[in-house]
Amino acid sequence: MPVLCKAGCGKNAMLKRPKTGDTLCKECFYEAFETEIHFTITKAELFNRGDSVAIAASGGKDSTVLAHVLKTLNQRYDYGLNLMLLSIDEGITGYRDDSLETVKQNRDDYEMNLKILSYKDLYGWTMDEIVAQIGRKNNCTFCGVFRRQALDRGAAMLNVKCIATGHNADDIAETVLMNVLRGDIARLKRCTAISTGSEGTIPRVKPLKYTYEKEIVMYAHYKKLVYFSTECVFAPNAYRGHARALLKDLEKIRPTCIMDIIYSGETMAVKEEVSLPTQRICTRCKFVSSQEVCKACVLLEGLNKGLPKLGIGKSSKAKKMLEEYNANQNSTNKAIDEINVDCQKNNCVSRGKACRSNRNKTNDNEVNSRNGEKCCSTQEKTHDSANISNTKLNTLLQDYGIPENDCGHDKNSSIGESSENHNFEVDLHNEDVTSLAEETDACGGACGKMDSMHIGF
Repeated sequence: MPVLCKAGCGKNAMLKRPKTGDTLCKECFYEAFETEIHFTITKAELFNRGDSVAIAASGGKDSTVLAHVLKTLNQRYDYGLNLMLLSIDEGITGYRDDSLETVKQNRDDYEMNLKILSYKDLYGWTMDEIVAQIGRKNNCTFCGVFRRQALDRGAAMLNVKCIATGHNADDIAETVLMNVLRGDIARLKRCTAISTGSEGTIPRVKPLKYTYEKEIVMYAHYKKLVYFSTECVFAPNAYRGHARALLKDLEKIRPTCIMDIIYSGETMAVKEEVSLPTQRICTRCKFVSSQEVCKACVLLEGLNKGLPKLGIGKSSKAKKMLEEYNANQNSTNKAIDEINVDCQKNNCVSRGKACRSNRNKTNDNEVNSRNGEKCCSTQEKTHDSANISNTKLNTLLQDYGIPENDCGHDKNSSIGESSENHNFEVDLHNEDVTSLAEETDACGGACGKMDSMHIGF
């Protein structure tokens, strides 16, 4: 016998709501689902008329349903909102690249502008590169921290009033359990807030805070919405997975445990003597943080310095790692300085020979006119360039069997022969000057000559 819709519309029921247990038809389920979200928005006063709102779109079921419902409610109740999509590309091959295609489809279906930001452009790293450095144990820490800040950066670029995220009731209950298990009182107090963000920052709102995940899936299924359902390839090792498994086991015994955990987190009080971190602005990136330097900047610094575990764990551990790194850097710089001193001592040695460039003339303290530096002042005595040139010329003339003083022409020789001998002497002299210039350039590399190829530290 068919079961009638409990809403009294006279139609046959098509489903049983996981949240309340009511049997409803599809149309009544749509109305109940959307009305509850509208009630959450109006009661918490999440939006103001004329606000520009960025919807954090990942292509999954939550963000797809959020975009569809907000567009529907904005038209039905005349919120007067300017809705747009903001997506973050973490750089996860086989996951995010496929989900972005779904986001682009949502952009076309809902007629909203889309802004995509990537980790590579913002931080210089992709999640694939980060996982190659850190491994699969703590990779979700990097992804979560970078993603939250990337949303803030994107919202600032779009100049919106707030960011609407697709966090549902299951997500919030899991976060409460995680913070209880970790003893994180500061996050435990913030995680159940429907709107987060300090003064001067762009707040994030959660219109789906009291909406069950199962109902979101049912709504997307019956509405035939296009969404991406593949799980992240790095998610199975996340700590949240253990909290999710615990919550599902509790839900089998008591379906209302999800709302019970949320209410418990909302009403949980902290003793007055317990000091909690306050929201502030990071001194480096100027985005919201609970510390002087935000977690994103600490993690990024660790990646860039080859210390991927710098931001994992307690802050005291991070300080110790930085001290060790700085000590190693100081020793390295000291070694480089020693090498530079040695190079300066042997500055004018080229190819195992003493410098013969004669770049300092007659005074060891004379400054070289070309580069303003002293050269060879302690390694070689002063020489006269003309004497060097004449000595080499005489040596060559003697080797070739030409008389040393036979620079003119013989009485019995013709004018042509005299010219030929004279030209030969000039050519030899030019050859000697060219050889000396090449030698000067060779030594110039060791002396730090600016127009020579040299190696420095």
